Amino acid sequence: MSMKITVEMPQVSKCTATNCAYNVKQGCHARAITIGDGNQANCDSHFDSSPHTKANARVAGVGACKVTGCKYNDDFECNAQAINVGYVGQAVKCMTFAARS
Repeated sequence: MSMKITVEMPQVSKCTATNCAYNVKQGCHARAITIGDGNQANCDSHFDSSPHTKANARVAGVGACKVTGCKYNDDFECNAQAINVGYVGQAVKCMTFAARS
């Protein structure tokens, strides 16, 4: 038996990593993504694939954030309104990352 868990989480409003398996028309369609590790705001859910997901009706949420230095990280969860994901060089990162002051 499957169980649906409903929680509020920030959505991925745009993703320009078009080679990612979850990306369809610059939208992320994973159920939830994980951002970072330590001080790196990488999208840990990103992986290159073709074909892309067929589940393109859903919009991904941010399930976990492991970037301890981000001002939006609250107890390993993102509290931004929404995030954007994109390339910084060859890495796919959370573009909404902001260092704690």
